[in-house]
Amino acid sequence: MSVFEIAIEVIGWLAAVLILASYVLLSLGKIAARGYLYQWMNVIGASGFVLNSGYNGALPSAGLNIVWAGMGLFTLWSVWRARQTATAP
Repeated sequence: MSVFEIAIEVIGWLAAVLILASYVLLSLGKIAARGYLYQWMNVIGASGFVLNSGYNGALPSAGLNIVWAGMGLFTLWSVWRARQTATAP
C-alpha cells in the first residue's frame, strides 16, 4: 500500500469520526443543528468521504456525500444570511 493510499484511508476514517462526533454532539444537545460547528463538521466530513469513496470507486457513496456537503454549505450560507439580516440596522 502506497503512502497516497494510506492517506486516502486515513482521510476516510477521520471523516467517519468527524461525522459521528457531530451527530453525537447534536444528539447530546452540545451543539445546534443550525450552528456553524455542526455544519462545518458535516461539510468537512462529507468532503473526506467524497475523496475516500471516490478513490475507491464507491460512486453512490461519493454522490451521496457530495449532496451532503452541498446541504451543509447551503445551510451555512442560510444561517449566515439570517444572522446578517437580524443584525442589520
